[in-house]
Amino acid sequence: MTLEELLEKETIKELRIMYSHYFDGKDIDALTDLFTEDAVCEFGPDYGGDWVGKAQIHENFSTYAQQEGPPYGVLHSVTNPWIRLIDNTTANGRWYLHDLFTREGQENPIGLYGIYDDLYKKVDGRWLIHRTRIDFLWPKRQFYGLRDL
Repeated sequence: MTLEELLEKETIKELRIMYSHYFDGKDIDALTDLFTEDAVCEFGPDYGGDWVGKAQIHENFSTYAQQEGPPYGVLHSVTNPWIRLIDNTTANGRWYLHDLFTREGQENPIGLYGIYDDLYKKVDGRWLIHRTRIDFLWPKRQFYGLRDL
């Protein structure tokens, strides 16, 4: 791996980490700015199906952020990044997702476990999320596996 490839992967890691910080902190404008204009969020039927385009992504994340209570009432912790650079403007990444409740009085702090499967595009020199999907593992299983590129 070259130094340039390592730096690209680190930039993509920061992108996915900022997604969690912005969503959990209720900064939906900054969160939406992490997506391409024609991005798609594939969150399954329990979360409204596919969200297509930044306007719908913003609207739906706003709704879910309100439902999750105060800022950082839920932590979307992502670990174990596996990032593959496809070419100079395309990459794929998979991340383990631990959704944890931090609200006072919450009996069970575990919300869900899953795997994010992302497709990233570099637009005007900036890595953005072009497609994201969650493979849900627990409590309800909805698993697709590694995305074909």
